[in-house]
Amino acid sequence: MTPSARVQAAIEILDDILDGSPAEKALTGWARRSRFAGSKDRAAVRDHVFDALRCRRSFAARGGSENGRGLMIGAIRSLGADPNELFTGDRHAPDPLEESEVGRDFVTESERFDVPEWLWPEFQRSLGDEAQAAATALQSRAPLHLRVNLQKVNRQQAAQELMREGISTEVHPACETALEVKEGARKVAQSHAYLSGLVELQDAASQAVVAALPLRPGMRIIDYCAGGGGKALAIAALSNSVKIFAHDANPARMHDLPARAQRAGAEIKILSTEEVFAHPGFDIILIDAPCSGSGSWRRAPAGKWALTPDRLSKLVSAQMKILGSTAPLVSPGGLLAYVTCSILSAENDSVVEGFLNNHPGWQSDWRKQWMVSKRTDGFFSAHLTRS
Repeated sequence: MTPSARVQAAIEILDDILDGSPAEKALTGWARRSRFAGSKDRAAVRDHVFDALRCRRSFAARGGSENGRGLMIGAIRSLGADPNELFTGDRHAPDPLEESEVGRDFVTESERFDVPEWLWPEFQRSLGDEAQAAATALQSRAPLHLRVNLQKVNRQQAAQELMREGISTEVHPACETALEVKEGARKVAQSHAYLSGLVELQDAASQAVVAALPLRPGMRIIDYCAGGGGKALAIAALSNSVKIFAHDANPARMHDLPARAQRAGAEIKILSTEEVFAHPGFDIILIDAPCSGSGSWRRAPAGKWALTPDRLSKLVSAQMKILGSTAPLVSPGGLLAYVTCSILSAENDSVVEGFLNNHPGWQSDWRKQWMVSKRTDGFFSAHLTRS
């Protein structure tokens, strides 16, 4: 495919997404209809689409309209290039630019930084002086991080193994198990290091959340909102002397966990909701709560534009409910670790304070927030214990 044809493909996919189709479904549908597209073509088109979704408001302003065509015109102008060179109308290229497609200057800060207008005040309240840096980070692609499985290899050995397969990495300071991929990212999934369980895909801040847990031999630990089970696997990679359980309200999300655990050499028992509440007394309950995902909007940018005040309010209510229902399951002297991949204080400190106000005898003696501007996803964690 020519560069112009890739832009036209991105325009069509973006229009499908803006009409309500999930991003992955729209991309998959285009790929199935476009058997002529090679792997490099598909990767380039995907990058166009996700770059446009991350910068939807600013690209629309620069492109003159908030549709697929306007977003791609804005994307090209944002790079300092002339869209007329690609919008030629030749063969599979987009039609030439019209006089009305001139773009304009940004009207508000939230438009410039690609944050929904209603959310910008909350964004600033949550992050203060860090707001603009965080919003700017969310406009770009997320780095690729790997977690080293310390039960099999140390970080230096893992980096050397990856380098042998053409994957260059460097140490990430957020966690002693973290590597950041600098070159060869597309080779990771088929590498020996990955397939043999030496490394796993996981953001460095997500790794740091687990590394902060006070693990001791014999503990019963449950990853309560496990999803794919990444944090349960990270716990297993740090200690082989604890008993690890995983649970999710939607068990289908844990479908791949047994295979991932086998690859990592980890022992993780999956529990149903009934089994969790029938056998309380966990030493650590890790709650990676459903949230806005604002700290990971680089990876799932459609979520930025789908969030509404009502949706945020419902998420906060769900977070409070999960904390309240799991607190009785913690053993005496145990720990309730509340985690979100959100950078909004409404889902973080406010939820913790709300829980403490409603549950006398509990306290929070450790909290930390990882900033998305520091080359990790934005994460928050608070350790809750009974006084």
